Amino acid sequence: MSIKVRFAPSPTGRLHVGNVRTALVNWLFARNARLSGQGGQFVLRIDDTDLERSTPEFEQGIEDDLRWLGLEWDERYNQSKRFDLYEAAAERLRASGRLYACYETAEELDRRRKVQLSRGLPPIYDRAALSLTDAQRAALEADGRRPHWRFRLEGRRVAWEDLARGHCEVDTASMSDPVLIREDGLFLYTLPSVVDDIDMGITHVIRGEDHVTNTGAQIEIFEALGAAVPGFAHMPLLVGADGEALSKRLGSLSIAQLREEGMEPIAIVSHLGRIGTSDPLEVAPSIEALGESFAFSKMGRSPARYDTADLERLNAQALHALSYQDARARLQALGCDLGETFWNTVRPNLTRFADVAALARIVTGPVTPVIEDAGFAGAALAVLPETIDEGAWARWTEAVKAATGAKGKGLFMPLRLAITGMAHGPDMAALAPLIGRDRIARRLKGEVA
Repeated sequence: MSIKVRFAPSPTGRLHVGNVRTALVNWLFARNARLSGQGGQFVLRIDDTDLERSTPEFEQGIEDDLRWLGLEWDERYNQSKRFDLYEAAAERLRASGRLYACYETAEELDRRRKVQLSRGLPPIYDRAALSLTDAQRAALEADGRRPHWRFRLEGRRVAWEDLARGHCEVDTASMSDPVLIREDGLFLYTLPSVVDDIDMGITHVIRGEDHVTNTGAQIEIFEALGAAVPGFAHMPLLVGADGEALSKRLGSLSIAQLREEGMEPIAIVSHLGRIGTSDPLEVAPSIEALGESFAFSKMGRSPARYDTADLERLNAQALHALSYQDARARLQALGCDLGETFWNTVRPNLTRFADVAALARIVTGPVTPVIEDAGFAGAALAVLPETIDEGAWARWTEAVKAATGAKGKGLFMPLRLAITGMAHGPDMAALAPLIGRDRIARRLKGEVA
């Protein structure tokens, strides 16, 4: 089998961690298949059938976010350009008696559900529209009613072997016949999705476990259209660190916002690709390497916990492992490319790449020194070595210790504050040669340098 998967976002908002996790797992599955000689294609399918809410700006944002994360696609489609295929499929279902017209208003349906619930019955559609005569339909339409169209389920147990959940069954007798086309002629998600999966040769549908029930109905639609049923994988959903659903907070977890906050793409995909699995929550060497190690068998059944503290840790880890060659262009863009030694000295202290600008100013100035004891600073200046090389810091601090009697924090903190203006930062032994003797001396005198 040549494996082919898809990600089908709606361009009605920015991508957030929930739907990016779906995109990522599809991409990783395809990548793993490619490595094992099973094809492995990833399709981006823009679900823009809602013409009123879909915008070109959000569509462009989806592409930008996916590319930034490294999730390149092999094929790309817009559902808004494929309505003729959906119309043709709808006609086939009408001809076979599986798609039927209904004329109830939303208020009428709501009243029926309330009556059913009051009688202890399941609130599913009673198929009253199937008993309408041609004359009754004509009268309703003459009265201004326009039909919505439902797919008639067979009312049986639909079973499949789910890659993430194992054996699954859905009893479609317990479901309302799903509406596929609204009164205004707008196709809802279900029919275009099935038609496109058939037309594009999608072999596996990978999505959240909140779609399990929908899958029972969709399998019947695949079969009603005479198509092979794809494989399915329904992943556990994301929850916050507190165990609560993320759905109400997803707006604050958009990829655009994480990008603005300085999160690294490899940290985001490593986090989303490994939470809820048996793999250690560490940064992958690359997104390709993440694909090599991907397997649904590693995915647990419990909800995956999305903890921003874990992402912060992975982000720092990614920066600490970033080579100078990979960082150089970004350093130049920030105007703080001070060479490989500088980068190797400061990167262990980074939590965001942009932090490097403040650390570069320690070397280039200006720095406002913090001197609490001018006498101590003067004594340190008096024994400052003429040459500041790799071993100068150790020799100098020993000399300052001998001259002042200071030791431990009382020795090192005043020197750090005077030279860098900061209480924390990179290793001073490596930093001192980069700053140079002249600036160190001027800062010990209390000058801004």
